[in-house]
Amino acid sequence: MELTGAEIFVRCLREEGVDILFGYPGGAVLHIYDVLYRQEEVSHVLVRHEQAAVHAAEGFAKSTGRVGVALVTSGPGATNAVTGIADAYMDSVPLVVFTGQVPTHVIGSDAFQETDSVGITRPIVKHNFLVKDVADMAETIKKAFYIAASGRPGPVVVDLPKDVTAAKTNFKYPKSIRLRSYKPTIKGHPGQIKRALEMIVKAEKPIVYAGGGVVLGGASEELTTFTRELGYPITNTLMGLGGYPASDTQSLGMLGMHGTYEANMAMHHADVVIAIGARFDDRVTGNIDKFCPHAKIVHMDVDPASISKTVKVDVPIVGQVKEILGDLIAALRDSGKKPKADALKAWWKQIDEWRSMDCLKYDRESELIKPQYVIERLHALTGGDAYVTSDVGQHQMWAAQYYKFDKPNRWINSGGLGTMGVGLPFAMGVQMAHPEATVACITGEGSIQMCIQELSTCLQYGLPLKIVLLNNRYLGMVRQWQEFFYQGRYAMSYMNALPDFVKLAEAYGHVGMQIERPQDVDGALQEALAMKDRLVFMNFITDDTENVYPMIPAGAGQNEMILI
Repeated sequence: MELTGAEIFVRCLREEGVDILFGYPGGAVLHIYDVLYRQEEVSHVLVRHEQAAVHAAEGFAKSTGRVGVALVTSGPGATNAVTGIADAYMDSVPLVVFTGQVPTHVIGSDAFQETDSVGITRPIVKHNFLVKDVADMAETIKKAFYIAASGRPGPVVVDLPKDVTAAKTNFKYPKSIRLRSYKPTIKGHPGQIKRALEMIVKAEKPIVYAGGGVVLGGASEELTTFTRELGYPITNTLMGLGGYPASDTQSLGMLGMHGTYEANMAMHHADVVIAIGARFDDRVTGNIDKFCPHAKIVHMDVDPASISKTVKVDVPIVGQVKEILGDLIAALRDSGKKPKADALKAWWKQIDEWRSMDCLKYDRESELIKPQYVIERLHALTGGDAYVTSDVGQHQMWAAQYYKFDKPNRWINSGGLGTMGVGLPFAMGVQMAHPEATVACITGEGSIQMCIQELSTCLQYGLPLKIVLLNNRYLGMVRQWQEFFYQGRYAMSYMNALPDFVKLAEAYGHVGMQIERPQDVDGALQEALAMKDRLVFMNFITDDTENVYPMIPAGAGQNEMILI
């Protein structure tokens, strides 16, 4: 039996187990939408902007580990999706984005709503396809899902001309596919694992440096076992939070530009750094010439291109971190080798001295609401068990510092691209994936306004999100840099025409709250969390002079932090 390309599209999604599709219709994809209308297996979520469709699919993927899927139309629909695609690329999010395209016979003629989606997205995707023949559609979609989820995950774009979705052919979904030049490495090399183990057990000042690859690779359990058996300190990157329990005594918290004093000092003075699924981002390394000057480095990563990309490593191990850690644990147990107890004891004594600095302290007697306090109370009142999304800026760093993530896939933010506006659509995707869970979006007044139209989507689908707006009337991180490095010239960073967020939330059919005193923070959060079936938008008026500490200035070493 022959099916149209549009019917094949939907059948392929079913074959891949897709049950939620985020999208926005338009002329080039109307054949597909007509088929979606006539079936019930794949639910379509109508967002209010294509950028949000991709971010919502990212939120879905980051919180589940499954491939997120978005569908947009040609031309402006595709270009509106570009920011989300770039965001997914930087954070290695498994995503398949379908873009509509003008009919094949007018491609290249500047037809209405035509744009070169393949060309535009080429630098920001793991791979992309233009389907010119309906006979190729099923196999192409199979390839797209495989590429997106395997190896180092990432976004794949599939461009679908309108006439291809109307054409007919016999449908057969391939059980497997072969890609001649694409074979991700799964197992780490045994010789390199042996070399790494020798170096690790001989270390006197070791530290585990775990990144987002641990969360993406589902390796949290192995990481926890490995770290605890060694008794070594561990620090997580921004993207790696939750990969190891933050409340555990071996955790030093986040490292990098706004990492803890003890984590950055331990990295700087370490003699062996065990990097796991981390890419040595510039927000972590600071000045490369001053980065870990005394350390030998073991680096485990699924992507060979990440090895020695910015920092030369001594023992590289390419493969899935879950597999590598499993092999390392087995090798450690089989060998009977133990870390140097006396050296490790002295190392922990030094670390505890750094910890005693209490680098995350803040003024708890202030008559103004401190943003750190709001997040601490959110953590306490949710039992640390919420899914937390954030936008980008000061509030993002405070969320990372003060909401202690003990589980993976609970911290959803934009680490690589640093995209303002992602928090709300991220939260939509997370709530769709976990309908019964508490989902909180921590945001700023600058970020929330970049995708605030999605409050309409939230109403349509009854999403009971808890929006925590830390409103300091500034683009906070910009203001902080202007204070530190531009002698207080706050050029265009003050928001002097903000909307009434309470009325705005109410206009969209939600509950709005404004909180202006520290003593009212708990009550507001408790009331909001108790409303299980309503979106609550909490506008916390916070101290507009508060800064994020510690901070490593650009060009400085990890031991050159600005503290309060």
